[in-house]
Amino acid sequence: MIKIALPNKGRLADNVRAVLEAAGLGVRIESERALTASIGEGFTALFVRAQDIPEFVADGAAHAGVTGWDCVAESGREVDTLLDLGFGRCRLVVAVPSREGATLDSLPAQARVATSFPRVAARFFEARGKPVHIVPINGAAEVTPHLGVADAIVDLVSTGSTLRVNGLQEVATVVESSARLICAPRASLDPSIAGRLDDLAFALSSVIRARDQRYLMANVPRASLEAVRTLLPGLRGPTVVDVLGTDFVAVHSVVPQKSVFKTTLALKALGCEGILVTRIERLVP
Repeated sequence: MIKIALPNKGRLADNVRAVLEAAGLGVRIESERALTASIGEGFTALFVRAQDIPEFVADGAAHAGVTGWDCVAESGREVDTLLDLGFGRCRLVVAVPSREGATLDSLPAQARVATSFPRVAARFFEARGKPVHIVPINGAAEVTPHLGVADAIVDLVSTGSTLRVNGLQEVATVVESSARLICAPRASLDPSIAGRLDDLAFALSSVIRARDQRYLMANVPRASLEAVRTLLPGLRGPTVVDVLGTDFVAVHSVVPQKSVFKTTLALKALGCEGILVTRIERLVP
């Protein structure tokens, strides 16, 4: 049985379960307090804190896991990335009280840096030859400069709005993070287990790939077909099927979600009819 460590709560946990479900690997759980669950055929989920998942994977308690890359970086454990799931994107940044001309270099020697990521922060400043004093905290890092506890912080941001509200500005990016499917170094894995993990990554990637795509169908006047071919390149060009007894052909194609509005208007202008756009559950190129 392949054991997969999954986050036990929060938005990351919800997103991971949704991707597994869409891949046909629904989590079958007996109760919300359960520590384990079945996933599809041959996989078992272990529900733990996102911060602990790199340790579980590196130590062999789980064959693979899903967590944020910021947690992997902080752990310092050696793992391989099987798949970047694309969601949960954020940045671990250095931020200081807002002032004109503030930069990383303007921090004084032995500046106090408050963070919930002491290992990552220490490595970042050491690599730049900048001696600082790390102040480990748990949450609410943005208030520490105003309390005189720290000169700067290293904290996670997505839009940066929380920093701005608290009078802080970014001066450096430490780590770019997103949810990752990780495993122990592949050289240490049994080949049969590595194969099953590749199958899992393949299934999840088909879901991720489909999320920003839409399946478009339209009846196209035969005279407009060449123009439509240019408009709808699809994966390897649109699929074209004759509509018997008419001067139309049915065209099927995959299009980026962001282009659906303009594409449907362009098709209408070319005399297309019966335009249908649907979501795609999985996409295997």
